[in-house]
Amino acid sequence: MSKRPVTPSTFVEHLAVVAKAIDDRPLDKSLEGALEREFPVGGEWFQTTVRMCGRGVAEGWLCGREAGGIKFGRAVPAGPEMFGYSIDVVEMEDVVGPHHAHPKGEIDLIIPITESAEFDGKGAGWIVYAPGSAHRPTVMSGKALVLYLLPEGAIEFTR
Repeated sequence: MSKRPVTPSTFVEHLAVVAKAIDDRPLDKSLEGALEREFPVGGEWFQTTVRMCGRGVAEGWLCGREAGGIKFGRAVPAGPEMFGYSIDVVEMEDVVGPHHAHPKGEIDLIIPITESAEFDGKGAGWIVYAPGSAHRPTVMSGKALVLYLLPEGAIEFTR
């Protein structure tokens, strides 16, 4: 039985830059705006993230599991190297995902694979969900990767 490839340290270090920038900011729309300004879609950090995620999916260290037409996986567990955040990446195409709640909030980076793809009604960029929020993650009009940071790795799937 083969083992799942390990997430490269360069990926962890790259994403830690965002986790550190978040610091103790509240998870709300003002953080969403700050991330859009500090790590914009057209910027170098975003473009590097796109390349790294594409490589990770191709090599199998991202999105290594699949259920309900959604590829997914936890790339980095919550811990000090990510300032208390975990990193998960999902690949979705024209699908509604399982309902879940964000007890401590959720920070999503949308990376459209199909240019027109939207996650929860938004194209490329950031969405921040406040602590206590919940949703059925939805990708429409194509395929997208969604990278999300969870404080302390906290997520609650509902039935």
